[in-house]
Amino acid sequence: MAETIFSKIIRKEIPAAIVFENENVLAFRDINPAAPTHILIIPKIEIDKVTSLNGKEHGALLGEMIDAANLIAEQEGISESGFRLVFNCGNDGGQEVYHLHMHLLGGRKMNWPPG
Repeated sequence: MAETIFSKIIRKEIPAAIVFENENVLAFRDINPAAPTHILIIPKIEIDKVTSLNGKEHGALLGEMIDAANLIAEQEGISESGFRLVFNCGNDGGQEVYHLHMHLLGGRKMNWPPG
């Protein structure tokens, strides 16, 4: 997998406002938030197979990321009012960083359809 900004955040080479971390997952505030709460949740593993959801099997890893999102939503006080989890996959899907990541958005009413 090519080096990404997330690689440097995982290694703590560049600063990030980290809100959650365990052995497999790291979560930090987005530097360009699209909602009052906008947190990126990423796997800490860096292998070729974890760039996007496209055509890959990531069940256990995704489950751990979703569990982290629920814990963070509770910490952020948005679990009761609601939040949105988003994966952008591929260029047309809006993916900018090719390291699997999930956006946790909340703190305001989410409109539908997105985008």
